[in-house]
Amino acid sequence: MNTNTPLLTDLYQLTMAAGYWKSGKAEQEAVFHLFFRKLPFSGGYAIAAGLGDVVKWLEGFQFGKAELDYLATLPGRDGKPLFERGFLDYLATMEWRCDIDAIPEGTVVFPHEPLLRIKGPLIQAQLVETALLNIVNFQTLIATKAARVCLAAQGEPVLEYGLRRAQGPDGAIMASRAAFIGGCVATSNVLAGMTHGIPVRGTHAHSWVMSFDSELESFEAYAQAMPNNCIFLVDTYDTLEGVKHAVTVGKKLRESGHELAGIRLDSGDLAWLSIEARRILDEAGFPKAAIVASNDLDEHLIESLKHQNAAISVWGVGTKLVTGGEQAALGGVYKLGAIRDENGAWDPKIKLSEQAAKVSNPGIQQVRRFTLDGEFRGDAIFDEDHGCPEPTHIIHPGDVQRTKQMPEGATHEDLLKPVHRAGKLITSLPSLQDIQSRCREQLTHLHATIKRLQHPHEYPAGVEQTLHERKLAMIKAAKETTP
Repeated sequence: MNTNTPLLTDLYQLTMAAGYWKSGKAEQEAVFHLFFRKLPFSGGYAIAAGLGDVVKWLEGFQFGKAELDYLATLPGRDGKPLFERGFLDYLATMEWRCDIDAIPEGTVVFPHEPLLRIKGPLIQAQLVETALLNIVNFQTLIATKAARVCLAAQGEPVLEYGLRRAQGPDGAIMASRAAFIGGCVATSNVLAGMTHGIPVRGTHAHSWVMSFDSELESFEAYAQAMPNNCIFLVDTYDTLEGVKHAVTVGKKLRESGHELAGIRLDSGDLAWLSIEARRILDEAGFPKAAIVASNDLDEHLIESLKHQNAAISVWGVGTKLVTGGEQAALGGVYKLGAIRDENGAWDPKIKLSEQAAKVSNPGIQQVRRFTLDGEFRGDAIFDEDHGCPEPTHIIHPGDVQRTKQMPEGATHEDLLKPVHRAGKLITSLPSLQDIQSRCREQLTHLHATIKRLQHPHEYPAGVEQTLHERKLAMIKAAKETTP
């Protein structure tokens, strides 16, 4: 199924687009921001991901004959065509002309910070909302999960094993991509390997062992077939006996000029079994043989196993990585920040809510990150139309009583970078390997307390004070004019 089409959207995006066209607002310039309100996994940070696939998806942003023919068949409540022919003709000639600014993939990000800023014709910026949220929400969620898992593994390699449990083929490919950004060193997903250049890993399953008369015979046959890829799954029957069988075959491999790469544990008490397996392997002369563990791992279980001094050296993580585990989705949203008035000036817009954290920030937003002594010290969301005053004070998005001044002497960087101008890509996108390196480097600048799994310290990220004051004035004015 081809998903590289503007019909990867919710119907209401198209009904609004038809309304913009009918009311003469289609070409009015607008600015939207894509952001999330709450960190996933009750964690202290998130990892921005998905921009590369956003750019690829936008390459196909054109209403072709098949899409338009389908839209022409949709009925309204009265049984007549839902969309006017003139609107469909307008879509047929529409070309993507928006500007995109984005926080680079692999960057640590925090609530309410725009990951993407879309500026251009109102109709176009509206039509891409659903697809951009679909791509960025999912990949940011999985990249964040992967980063947490990899930090729990304390530098030991993590393999992504989630293809068979992923949310469909497209979800599996995106999950592999995002997991690699977050720090996984390889995937079992061969198509993701071909598509994105991710290293692929894998050996055999229990069915291989069960297809032979004995476990030892199965290991010997596999060693003959794949002498340069021998990690034996040892828990089909008796785990420690399986380790001993791996040692037996490992000695024969060594005689033929090859080496036992390791064993894999997929069930049982992984801490105790890994310690015993390590003892057997070491005593037999295989101190470099890896012990790979799988079996519904996540960052919490890995952290527990590390505390138990488990002798595991490689971690295979599947279901709870590629699905997000305990968190089904990132709650990313897409809100209008400003619209160009008839005089050419920007008119900031705001969405109100009974919940303070759900009141949107107005204006053309940018994120400024402050760094001191190699540590990220805080982020300020400010309006580019008004600038970011110094010294910079920020207000917590959900609690106006919580304020903080950015430290004196800190350097700063504005995180949203130009990607598209007038619909054209104006920068070269980094390789997936470079994005992964950026993620690892970014995490080194966060204080350790922000990265802990349980009750992390809250990173100071908020709305710059003068923007906050304009926001309050807009809220007050809106409430005064509301009947």
